Amino acid sequence: MSVRKLKPVTPGQRFRVVNGFDAITTDKPEKSLLAPLKKSGGRNSQGKMTIRQKGGGHKRRYRVIDFKRDKRDIVATVSSIEYDPNRTAFVALLAYSDGEKRYVIAQNGLQVGQSLSSGANAAPEIGNALPLSEMPLGTIISCIELRPGQGAVMARSAGTFAQLMAKDGKFVTVKMPSGETRLILSGCMATVGAVSNSDHQLLVSGKAGRSRWLGRRPRTRPVAMNPVDHPMGGGEGRASGGHPRSRNGIPAKGFRTRSKTKSTNKYIIERRKK
Repeated sequence: MSVRKLKPVTPGQRFRVVNGFDAITTDKPEKSLLAPLKKSGGRNSQGKMTIRQKGGGHKRRYRVIDFKRDKRDIVATVSSIEYDPNRTAFVALLAYSDGEKRYVIAQNGLQVGQSLSSGANAAPEIGNALPLSEMPLGTIISCIELRPGQGAVMARSAGTFAQLMAKDGKFVTVKMPSGETRLILSGCMATVGAVSNSDHQLLVSGKAGRSRWLGRRPRTRPVAMNPVDHPMGGGEGRASGGHPRSRNGIPAKGFRTRSKTKSTNKYIIERRKK
């Protein structure tokens, strides 16, 4: 994987850094795994804007991703590594020996032609999905379930990974991408390896128009608003807006919003760093 810096032939390309797409092997998605994707533009069922800074964007089609990896002990071959416009990670098309095809989140180092499998009997190798109880300590993992059979919900974006730290009875200890250390049921599935496209963090848009292509509308700075619109608005001239806080008054920069009575607090051994 690599990135390319474009030549400054236009003002928008002067600072633009784009993905090299070295890992991508095809630009034609699998038609049977495509689904329509409708845009809401941040509007609810009454047509009222409930989420700001959303709208526009290029038309996309959803790739149906297998987050559960529930085809156990059936060998699959990686047919292609593809770009997915709906996520930062790349996706891999798996062709199973029984003829079925499925998309999964691609791990770093996954190659076309590689054989993958899932289940308790799978080897702890890159791209294979196993229960956490069957993995060696210290394994780098991603696409982690929080409840058995739920499907992967943690560590799914480009370049992220967690690490299996310890096993204790029906729980395992996992160090999450945020730095948080928490307990997860040992029956939960996870995939071996870090998520692909780790260079995603190096990309530079280069111009405001690219945000519009991605469906992001312009954002107004709170200090430029009036007091009726935002707690940080108002003041004469270039007066700053006071303490940083959200539109509904919740302080930013370190204020903890997690509930002290949340039922899953008991599973968190060490909180993420500030």
